[in-house]
Formats: sequence, structure tokens, C-alpha cells
Amino acid sequence: GRWAMLGVAGIVAPEILGGMGVIPESTGLVWFTSGAIPPQGTFDYWANPMTIFWVNMCMMNFAEIKRGQDYWFPGSQAETPLLGWEKGFGGSGNPAYPGGKWFNPFNLGKDDMASMQKKEVKNGRLAMMAFLGCMVQAAVTGEGPWKNICDHVADPFGANMLANFGAIGGASPF
Repeated sequence: GRWAMLGVAGIVAPEILGGMGVIPESTGLVWFTSGAIPPQGTFDYWANPMTIFWVNMCMMNFAEIKRGQDYWFPGSQAETPLLGWEKGFGGSGNPAYPGGKWFNPFNLGKDDMASMQKKEVKNGRLAMMAFLGCMVQAAVTGEGPWKNICDHVADPFGANMLANFGAIGGASPF
């Protein structure tokens, strides 16, 4: 859920900021052409898209291994030396929720952690559905989510899910 929340923000933000002129328009690409998927990469980053893909894989692997180690051996990550950062990885004492100064720097939910965790799960599920919607929109319309919502607001009856069914597989199911 946490990665889905970050992912959806990363999908929508460049498109909006590029359209507003906050960032250069050339960097405000729709998510599926920005190099996130190596074969479709069109933007020049500091390295080629395959290198960026593998760097991301290694970083995610590190994060997941740290999470797994804390799950199997609760509290162990505060004791394992790691460039002096080990105290920040100490966690909350609950292996299912990392906590600590790196994952909860403002100590949010200290009075009602159960409620905050429930909200996080609900927002994570909503973000997963939003990501699914972004993928379907990209496949059907070939546009980004911000462009699709702007088109829908401008023409609600011409730019909607039912009007776009004809683009799926080349034939309308109705």
C-alpha cells in the first residue's frame, strides 16, 4: 500500500507540474513514457533506463530484506551496524509497522496508533485501485491520468469509461 501511494503520486505529479510550468514541460511526461518501464523509456536520465531499473530493484531489495529481518527477528535492525543509521531502523516494536525515526519522524499516531494504521491500510488499498485505474486508462486512451480527468471535466459525456470501451480490443462489448 505504501508503494502504491508513492507510485500514484509519482504518476500524477510530473504531468500536473509540467502542464503548470513548474517543471520544464519536457520532463512533465506521462508515466508510461518516462523510462519507468525499460523498453518504453524515452527520456534521458543520468543513466540508461535498464541501469535505473536495476538500481531501483537493488534499493527495493535492500528495503524488503531489512523489513523481513525485522519481522523474523523483531528489534534486530537497531543492533545491526549500518553506517551509524541502525538506531533509526529500530522500529516500533511491532514488526508489521516499522515506525522509528526514519519511518515516523513526526511521531504521528502516538496516542491512537490503531486508528492511524487502519487509515493507512485504507489509503493504501485506495492507491492500489488508483494505480489499476492509471494502467487501464493508459492502455485504453494512451494518455496520462491528469489529461484524462481534464478531458472528462471538459466533456463528461464524450470522455468517460463507456465512451472509451470501443478502444478496448477494437470492438465495443455492447
